[in-house]
Amino acid sequence: MSKTYQNILHKTEFIPNKDWLQIKTIDMHTGGEPLRIIVSGFPELIGNSVLEYRRYCKDNYDYLRTTLMFEPRGHADMYGCVLVPPNDDEGDFGVIFLHNEGYSTMCGHAIIALSTLAIEMNWIEVKEGDNILKIDAPCGRISSFTNVQNGKVTGVRFHCVPSFVVGLDRTIEVKGLGSVSYDLAYGGAFYAYVDLNKNNFDFDLSANSYRSIISKGMDIKNAVMEQDKAILHPFENDLSFLYGTIFIGNSTNKENDSRNVCVFAEGEVDRCPTGSGVSGRMAIHKARKEINFGKKMSIESITDSVFIGSIISEEDYGPFTAVVPQIEGSAYITGMHTFIIDPNDPMKNGFILR
Repeated sequence: MSKTYQNILHKTEFIPNKDWLQIKTIDMHTGGEPLRIIVSGFPELIGNSVLEYRRYCKDNYDYLRTTLMFEPRGHADMYGCVLVPPNDDEGDFGVIFLHNEGYSTMCGHAIIALSTLAIEMNWIEVKEGDNILKIDAPCGRISSFTNVQNGKVTGVRFHCVPSFVVGLDRTIEVKGLGSVSYDLAYGGAFYAYVDLNKNNFDFDLSANSYRSIISKGMDIKNAVMEQDKAILHPFENDLSFLYGTIFIGNSTNKENDSRNVCVFAEGEVDRCPTGSGVSGRMAIHKARKEINFGKKMSIESITDSVFIGSIISEEDYGPFTAVVPQIEGSAYITGMHTFIIDPNDPMKNGFILR
């Protein structure tokens, strides 16, 4: 056996250069949608609330977002988060969401993944049955319930922030598509919901239409941002922006009610049904009298993963009648990483090719 090969087998401990920044993550997926959870090495963020931590991160450490989300460490559809202190002593922790464009306000798949990880890592005292977490997202406090049976996580459900409809059956003109009908709703983030059954498009919601979904989704998003002036959160200006387009279509599995495919940020396609998007849909279906308390809807994604949506309660929220949705799903750990950022690497801050 060669000496070099012997060294390969036995000298496995890596001693990094003292000038290199090390950031450790745990990677997960929820319904196929990735989540890179930064657990150590990220610089301390300064602030007194999740929104203030988010602003500080954007102003001072945005290059670390691109470093960890972009290639060569990530890809155009990578998603991540940074854990921060909660807004008050009643919360368990706060979270900032990262993606290819910036920082989102809510992410259901991340809530499901983080709630699962809290059990797997024993961040809380684990018990049989429901384990409750209070997680402060930029949009507000989320309560999650991770069910444990015989020491194993069986699934997570969470109660989203109050979700509401801004308008139903609105129309815009989109270059190349003509007049497009959509609903505008909020489920922790604002989305334009476009039902394929109400619009004459030349693509479906399968993986074969991936490129068309991205291009048309972004065309619609940009048109809505330009033409619709009602994307206003009643209490927080930082939440007043359109996050994405959600296409709604027929399910491929007859046991599911419909299919969701979300195009968000800078052309990312959600692999899961989109937790905040399903939250907004619960508000839409309640406004249309298509769902009521005690009923559930199963909504599939482009990867055929499923979230279950329902309505817990209804309340006044500023000028809106809002619902508190419940979303159910499952997440899994895919790996653990120690990323090295060499200051001499010309590509240290990442890049994207699509």
